[in-house]
Parts: sequence; structure tokens; C-alpha cells
Amino acid sequence: MYYTYMIRCIDNSIYTGMTNNVDKRLSEHIKNKGAKYTKSHQAERLEAAWRSKDKSLACKLEYQIKQLTKKQKEDIIKGEKLSSYLKGKIDCRRYYRIKRVGK
Repeated sequence: MYYTYMIRCIDNSIYTGMTNNVDKRLSEHIKNKGAKYTKSHQAERLEAAWRSKDKSLACKLEYQIKQLTKKQKEDIIKGEKLSSYLKGKIDCRRYYRIKRVGK
């Protein structure tokens, strides 16, 4: 399984990435051993994650989420369905939301 995830940083920005181990990757981000972005924007917590069956699907979702506005990302974190913003771009039925943390 692969996962696409969204992390809240201490400056309130949102980082989106993909991995095959969410817990390990989150730990790396928090310990400043993750992506270049989270090294300079200190990762704080996992906001949401979606499971998909293969790496290609996870990468496609990551790309599409990164194209969204900050408000759209916030709406998805709050529970708005992916299809609200990504219908016609990807098949949203191929992703299963596994975690919702935050407000």
C-alpha cells in the first residue's frame, strides 16, 4: 500500500507528500530528516492521509492536491470529499481516507 498525506507545519502551511509508511515518514519530517520544505517549515502534525493500492495512484493524488489552493486544502482537511475539487482529474474512488487529525 502507498499513502498520500498532508502535514501541518508550525507556520500553518500544509505539506503534501507520498510514502509507503506514514508513521515513519511523519517521524522523519518532525525530526527534520524529511523533505527540504519541512526542514525549513518545521512539520507539526499529520492532518490527513489516503491509502491507494500502488505508487502511481499515490503520486497522482499528491500532484493533484499540490495544485489546489490553500483554502481547498483546508476544506479537504476539514472533511470535504476529494471529488469536490478533483472530479474529472483523478478517479477519487480509488483512494481511502485513513486518518483525520486536527480540528
